[in-house]
Amino acid sequence: MRGICKRFGSVVALDHVDFEVRPGEVMALVGDNGAGKSTLVKVISGAYRADEGVISFDGREVGIGTPEAASHLGIATVYQDLALCDNLDVVANLFLGRERPGRFPLASLPEEDMERKAIEILDGLSVRLPSVRRPVATLSGGQRQSVAVSRAVLWGSNVVLLDEPTAALGVEQTEMVLRLIAQLRDRGLSVVLISHNLADVFKVADRITVLRLGANGGVFVRREVSSSQVIAAITGGVNLNGEAA
Repeated sequence: MRGICKRFGSVVALDHVDFEVRPGEVMALVGDNGAGKSTLVKVISGAYRADEGVISFDGREVGIGTPEAASHLGIATVYQDLALCDNLDVVANLFLGRERPGRFPLASLPEEDMERKAIEILDGLSVRLPSVRRPVATLSGGQRQSVAVSRAVLWGSNVVLLDEPTAALGVEQTEMVLRLIAQLRDRGLSVVLISHNLADVFKVADRITVLRLGANGGVFVRREVSSSQVIAAITGGVNLNGEAA
């Protein structure tokens, strides 16, 4: 993304923002409240259309004006609320919305095929659940997050945006989600991690993009920067090169 601008009346939410994520990389997106993180994510996911700027995907310029356009490119967003149906089991949640046209408006998928595919994708991501036939409401927060991420992977996503995936999770559940993020990277997916938790960011991210007041605040290689430098960038204490201002 190059020169992305988004305005809401007189309010400039994004001011010529550049953003990039590479295959097989976890790019963290951090910033204070009101920095523009949510707006940028909504532009990537097609919920908002950018007013200015260029978006390229896999080396070619694209237009992402709708969620359908983003999905067609293989961009999946897992929001904080996860959009799971508590009364349905894991299998049903993974396949919900993927019914095939048939004699009736919606035709069901073969149960055995769905269950086999669900187990296959969960095993491939090292996700451990009591049973794929357990209602989602009975799962822990970390397990629910894993189901939501697995759903994105199941349908061939190339880029997965994770909005505060460890918020309100305990230590053990947080570690489960961070391991899952590493699994996505190992599978060659591009992962965008939106988080306020710098401890989690430093555990799993390869690079860190800072937004501040709707503009770029710096891009850092995680192994080459300290958390204090990133905090300074968030609050305006360093320049784009990571040096003290």
